[in-house]
Amino acid sequence: MKYRLRVSSNAAAQIREAVRWWRSNRSAIDLLEFELQRGFDLIRNEPGVGAPASSKLAIPELRRLHLPRVRYSIYYRSAGADTIEVLAVWHTSRGSMPQL
Repeated sequence: MKYRLRVSSNAAAQIREAVRWWRSNRSAIDLLEFELQRGFDLIRNEPGVGAPASSKLAIPELRRLHLPRVRYSIYYRSAGADTIEVLAVWHTSRGSMPQL
């Protein structure tokens, strides 16, 4: 079963900012978008693939998929029987979890 993907407004803003920065500062300008799309496709097909992620907010079923080539993580959760919700896209160098 392929799940629908919903991206929160917070995550969408993080993605736009990350892509803008990446395109201005990296020679492989499409790599971040490619890796994000791969990650989104993976969690749509296998939502349990990400590691469980802890949250101060105790968000049920919160998971994190690490994208090692770009050092970003996708934070997501199940949002119903057929939907996955992306809550954040966060660079690992920040050393903390994103605000969700």
